[in-house]
Amino acid sequence: MNEWNPPLKPAHLCESRLIAAILDGTFPINSTLPAERELAVRLGVTRPTLREVLSRLDSAGWLEIHHGKPTRVRDYWREGNLMVLAALAQSGSQLSPDFTDYMLEVRELLAPAYTRKAIEFNQQEVIALLLPYPVLSDDAETYTKADWCLQYEMTLLSRNPVFTLIYNSFMDLYGTLGARYFSNIENRAHSHAFYGDLLGDARRGDSAAAEELVRHTMRESRERWKQLYRNSTES
Repeated sequence: MNEWNPPLKPAHLCESRLIAAILDGTFPINSTLPAERELAVRLGVTRPTLREVLSRLDSAGWLEIHHGKPTRVRDYWREGNLMVLAALAQSGSQLSPDFTDYMLEVRELLAPAYTRKAIEFNQQEVIALLLPYPVLSDDAETYTKADWCLQYEMTLLSRNPVFTLIYNSFMDLYGTLGARYFSNIENRAHSHAFYGDLLGDARRGDSAAAEELVRHTMRESRERWKQLYRNSTES
């Protein structure tokens, strides 16, 4: 057995199956779930385990539970929270391509702000973080890990933990999309130039220039991802 990937416990497996069923339309938004006994059988769990899962999904914004009434599937886009966001990111293969663009749009809005704050509050730490980036190994895996690390550490250096919480919600999907994005040598070159320019701004302590650089680069990266997706659907 692989100790790094232990098998899911019944409650976690039940939760993932139920979320998948919501996302794939088996239980669409505003529908009601089957009776508890039937649903437990369909999901292959005991009723106490099912109740635990339903309660958790109610708290996260997936379901609405009222005792004595059928359990409703919420409109999770409108009624969900960060736990829904994390589950959506982990279920990227079941989502429309628009979700990737939504995520990149959020990054485009957030990254300039936390980059500016990181340089203002922790200039030397930002410089130290960026020093290895001009000499990264030119392969998709290295760039994917390095880019995630850069954004994650910059959220920490910004001194606003909410940035980090939001970024952590994207962790799994970020890895999947990054591997695809950085498989393109031109995209790696684009990011390589960005890392060097950002290091220059950090050394000068020019947080305003860094903010604008990040905003421009994130916008370009978003367009590059769209082109990558279009190319894959046309081939």
